[in-house]
Amino acid sequence: MIIDRVNAVLRRIPAWTIYIVAASYVAWQFWQALTQQGEYLVEPINVLEREYGETALKLLVLGLMVTPLRRWTGLNLLKYRRAIGVTAFFIVLAHFLVWAVLDVQTLERVWTEIVKRPYVTVGMAAFVLIVPLAMTSNNWSLRKLGAASWRRLHKLTYPAAVLAAVHYLWIVRGFQLEPIVYLILILVLLFARLKWHRKTAAA
Repeated sequence: MIIDRVNAVLRRIPAWTIYIVAASYVAWQFWQALTQQGEYLVEPINVLEREYGETALKLLVLGLMVTPLRRWTGLNLLKYRRAIGVTAFFIVLAHFLVWAVLDVQTLERVWTEIVKRPYVTVGMAAFVLIVPLAMTSNNWSLRKLGAASWRRLHKLTYPAAVLAAVHYLWIVRGFQLEPIVYLILILVLLFARLKWHRKTAAA
C-alpha cells in the first residue's frame, strides 16, 4: 500500500531534520524582510510578523493531527510530534519577538497593547500556554512528572491552538476563509479527542 511505503520512507528520516528546515525557514524569511524582497517590499515587519504567526499556527494544527492521521489514514508521524511542537513554539517566539522588538519596540507599549487590545491579549494567552509545553517536551520532564501528569499538562495544546486561531481570525482584515478553516479544524480535532477519551474511559 502507498501509505506503508510513505511510512517506510518517514522511518528513515530523523526527527531533527525538522529543526534544520525550520531554522532555515526562519532565517530566510528574516533575510527577505531585511532586504525587502518579494512580498516584503511593503511593510516588511508586518509581513514577517504575519508569516511567522501563520506558520506557527499551521504547525500547531499539524501537531494536533498526528494521532487522528494515524487512526484515520494509517500515516505515522508520531516520531515527529515532539519536534513539530517544539518548532511551533520557537516560531511563535519569533512571531512575538518581531512584534515586540521591531513593531511595538518598548516594554511599556508591549504591556499596553496586551492589556488594551483583546486580539493581542488572546494571542499572548496562547503563547503563555505553550511555554510550559515547550519546556517539558523532553524525556527528563516526562520521567520527572510521570506519564499521566505529563499527558494532562500537554492537553494545554488544545486551548492554546484555539486561542491562536481566534487571535488569527481577529486580526485579519475583512472576511477571509483561511483563519475560519483553522478554527473549525481545531475544534473538530478537539471534539474527536474528547470522543475518543470518553470511549476509552467507558471501556
